[in-house]
Amino acid sequence: MLAVSKQAAQKFDGERFNLRNLNKLEFRKQYQIEITNRFAALENLSGGEDINRAWENIKENIKTSAKDSPGLYELKQHKPWLDEDCLGFLDERKQAKMRWLQYPNQSNLGTLKNIRRESRRCFRKKKEGISAI
Repeated sequence: MLAVSKQAAQKFDGERFNLRNLNKLEFRKQYQIEITNRFAALENLSGGEDINRAWENIKENIKTSAKDSPGLYELKQHKPWLDEDCLGFLDERKQAKMRWLQYPNQSNLGTLKNIRRESRRCFRKKKEGISAI
């Protein structure tokens, strides 16, 4: 079972750039051209701008160029059996555990055990390729 804090630490909502594509000559040249063009346009606009605004412009130019040329990193799905049903069971199990931790009584413990049993059964069937429920 995963701890709640460990799960939260593993989530990453930002975008990751596929920097391995820069090892390929065609992607590298395209990225260099885009960065050069964007910074040339930025130099023409620069006047008495605020330093923070200038930094934001530079950062946005690099990000948009990186999205266009090397592209974004695509995450692999390591558990293809993990679908919406399984995620529903995971959420339900987490809620039952939190309820039991807040109010430790036999009723909440029994509910938690039942949900754990059902979720394990669902996961096992999904892994075997049998659609559950």
